[in-house]
Amino acid sequence: MVKIYPQNFESKIGFDRVRELLKGSCLCDLGKDHVDRVKFLTDYNRIQFELSATEEFARLIKETDNFPTSFYFDLRPSLSKLKTEGRFLEVIELFDLKRSLETIMGIVRFLSNQKDELYPTLKEILKQVQLFPYIKDRIDQIITQHGNIKDQASPELGRIRRELLSKQSNVSKRLHSILRQAQRDGLVEEDASVSIRDGRPVIPITSAMKRKLGGIVHDESATGKTAYVEPTEVVEMNNEIRELEYAEKREIVKILVEFSDDIRPYLSDLLNLYYFLGIIDFVRAKAILGNRMEAIKPVMENQCILLWEKAIHPLLQFTLKKENRQVVPLNIQLSPEKHILLISGPNAGGKSVCLKTVGLLQYMLQCGLLIPIDETSKAGIFDQLFIDIGDEQSIDNDLSTYSSHLLNMKHFLKNANDQTLVLIDEFGTGTEPMLGGAIAEAILDQLNQVRCFGVITTHYTNLKHFASSAEGIENGAMMYDSHRMEPLFQLQIGKPGSSFAFEIARKIGMPESILEEATNKVGKDHIHFDKHLRDIVRDKRYWESKRQRIRKVEKSLDELAEKYEIDLSDLSKQRKKIVQEAREEAEQILAEANKKVENTIREIKESQAEKEKTRNARQSLVKFKEELVAADDKNDDDWINKKIEKLKQKEERRNKKRPEKPENKSVSKKEKTELEPGDKVKIEGQSTIGEIMEIGPKNAIVAFGQLRTSVSTKKLQKISNNEAKKELRGMNRTLPNVHRKLSEKKLNFKSEIDIRGQRAEEAISNIQAFIDEAIMLDVHELRILHGKGSGILKEVIRNFLKADPVVNSYRDEHVQFGGSGITIVELG
Repeated sequence: MVKIYPQNFESKIGFDRVRELLKGSCLCDLGKDHVDRVKFLTDYNRIQFELSATEEFARLIKETDNFPTSFYFDLRPSLSKLKTEGRFLEVIELFDLKRSLETIMGIVRFLSNQKDELYPTLKEILKQVQLFPYIKDRIDQIITQHGNIKDQASPELGRIRRELLSKQSNVSKRLHSILRQAQRDGLVEEDASVSIRDGRPVIPITSAMKRKLGGIVHDESATGKTAYVEPTEVVEMNNEIRELEYAEKREIVKILVEFSDDIRPYLSDLLNLYYFLGIIDFVRAKAILGNRMEAIKPVMENQCILLWEKAIHPLLQFTLKKENRQVVPLNIQLSPEKHILLISGPNAGGKSVCLKTVGLLQYMLQCGLLIPIDETSKAGIFDQLFIDIGDEQSIDNDLSTYSSHLLNMKHFLKNANDQTLVLIDEFGTGTEPMLGGAIAEAILDQLNQVRCFGVITTHYTNLKHFASSAEGIENGAMMYDSHRMEPLFQLQIGKPGSSFAFEIARKIGMPESILEEATNKVGKDHIHFDKHLRDIVRDKRYWESKRQRIRKVEKSLDELAEKYEIDLSDLSKQRKKIVQEAREEAEQILAEANKKVENTIREIKESQAEKEKTRNARQSLVKFKEELVAADDKNDDDWINKKIEKLKQKEERRNKKRPEKPENKSVSKKEKTELEPGDKVKIEGQSTIGEIMEIGPKNAIVAFGQLRTSVSTKKLQKISNNEAKKELRGMNRTLPNVHRKLSEKKLNFKSEIDIRGQRAEEAISNIQAFIDEAIMLDVHELRILHGKGSGILKEVIRNFLKADPVVNSYRDEHVQFGGSGITIVELG
């Protein structure tokens, strides 16, 4: 059964150009021979194997760059001649054999070192290879790495070369001696030197003097003034050298013959090695072309199916790329339910390109080549591919254009089945439209009944009607922009397309009278049908674009709502945290205030209610309260004032009840020397003031603000109340100012830094200072604006953030707010 029809199928779909591209990627004739043998395959397992090998090699090329690609020599002719007894490899052939065997061993070693799970098919190919290290070692004994026969190739060769070298040295010495003597005698010019003529060393001498030197004249100059003479004294020595050179050649031939005899039993295995080298070269060429096409191995199914997404005609892509234009991808679907696609639309709208794309990609796929389609696609296999495209009229066979089409249709009807893919361009054309359309409809009906698969292009309206009502056939249209009057090259499945005949004619300037007469002849109903098709397509395109815009807006709104929800959640967390921190700070301030009040009360007690000192203590308390009010926020003012006022009232009530005591200006010796609870003290060498809470035999419990600690009494230094008050005033003035400055700084702090245009070192330094200030002000989220550019600055910044222990995480900003040009940093 003929699987491909017609015979020039490859040239019709452009696969002959794909073969040339493959050959251009081969390294030697071994691979090119495999390219010539590429054929259409129908065995599912074989196709899978070929595609898997190519896919693995394409990945290998992308991931590695040291795969052996040198010395791909075709030694098959040289090895084949060794089948005849007595024949041998020349030295250059032996050198090529050495280098090509090294390449094969390098390939085997390289692939063997790869992981089995990554390249299982290539590893399977390796199992067919058997190396022979003996042959390689034997060659290394004979030939050097530069391709010369070694002196040690045989003992006899070594002896010959040593003797030859000795005699050549003697001849050279004797010739130079004769030359110097001739120069002294004036027979030879002073700048003359020994030359070689006919492989013999000679001395250039003036022709008039040649008899005086004596010897054999081997040559003369073009003018006849100079003769080249071999002196008689060295003639015999040169003859001996010539005999040694002949002996050397005979010995080399003997060595080569012996080597050829040694490897003759391995000829079939060596030829298999070069078959393997050809396969590797061929698969490599397919992988290189696949990468160039951005092609893949699709999901394969062992059935007739064609579900392609974003399929691209590779040859058209190469052509348009030179013109800086893009190919419009095609989405094509053929399934057992809808197995014939009838494509209509305007001329030059891309119908034939669509048809050729299907034919070329399916043929490439079943020849084991990767194809440029999307990874989501699915592909199947067909037993037969038939195509009817172009003009096959022939004067020799007396065939018209229409007759050639009918012959093709006859073959299709006779041989097509449910595993055949037929491709028909301009179905039914070439004859009278009404009759041609009727015949085409009948043929289409027959092809549909045998359930063959097909892609068919047409302009006939009756075929569009038939496809709309027939089960298994689906209409498709090449899109056309009716406003700009230019094709869009997009395939839309489900609706027939308009030919835009009248619109195109009007665009190119056809007289309106002609168009009006044509309308009357064809009938307005037909024109309106075509117009309604265009209106349907236009409306569908409009509502489709509207739906796409609505989908984008909804997606944007959803993303925005999600972001607002996250921001609100973050704000709520921050508010709780700020309130908690404020509460803790207020409690600390209150504790200090309570302690200040208690100290004031104790001072009043110790002064025994002296009016002036009591007044001063109260003024100090009021001043402390005012400083607290200035440092804290307005929400805490009332609470603290009430607390202080209550403490003041309580102390006043105590003072009223306490009887006045006479002033005791003298202080006992015990007060000066011994420590008691309530005394103000400092640790020796430090300025912080503390108060003794408890005292023991050796240690005392001292309160330094909120901190209580046990200190040896020997290290404590008692201070007076006046000194304590001075220290406390300084502390009370400083603490609110610090709080105030921190609060102001936090309000003015910006959580975003712009380092665009800065060098890496400057940017890192600024970011480090920025992060330090954020940690001091308790800011947890920062934005670094670095821009996109080449991405180097972003990479340096993220390497720094990754190594900084205070950074919990970092991420790109949302695409609507800057995307990868901004990095969001979360601090611990």
